[in-house]
Amino acid sequence: MQRAPFFEWEGFEYEHNPKTADWYWALGILSVAATLAALLFAQYLLAVLIIVAATSIALYATRKPPLHRFGLDDNGLYIGEEFHPFERMTSFSVLEDIEGELPPLLSIHTDLWFTPHLEIPLEDVDADGVYAHMLTHVEEKEHRPTLVHLIEAWLGF
Repeated sequence: MQRAPFFEWEGFEYEHNPKTADWYWALGILSVAATLAALLFAQYLLAVLIIVAATSIALYATRKPPLHRFGLDDNGLYIGEEFHPFERMTSFSVLEDIEGELPPLLSIHTDLWFTPHLEIPLEDVDADGVYAHMLTHVEEKEHRPTLVHLIEAWLGF
C-alpha cells in the first residue's frame, strides 16, 4: 500500500511564452534561407532536416504545457504515475527568481540517461518544506543553466 506523500502540488511542465507573428516570420525566413543554401550546395538531406526541424520548432512553440501532479515522500518524487527514487538522484538545488516574478524551481540531477535533469515548479507548495525534505535525502549542489537552457531562453521558450 502506497503511503500518502508529505507534499503534493500541481504545476505546468514549463512556462508557456506565446510567440508573436514576427517570431514565426523570422523562423520561416531563416529556415527558407538555410534550406536554399543547403540545396545550393547539393546537400539534399540537410535541406530536408532543416525543414523538419523548423516545422518541429513551430509546432512546439504553439503547444500548451501539460499540467502535472507532483508528490514527495520518504522514498522519492512522483510526477504523475512516474516515480523517481532518491537513490537515483545525485544532487538538487532550489532555484529562485531574483525579481520574484516566477515560482521557485526544484532542480534535480539524476543518474538516469533519459531524464538526467528535472526542473519542477514549486508553485502552491511550501518551498522551504520541500527544500528541507530534499536536504535529508539528497546532496545539495549549485546548479547552473546549461547551454540548452540558454538557447531555449534566447529562442523564447
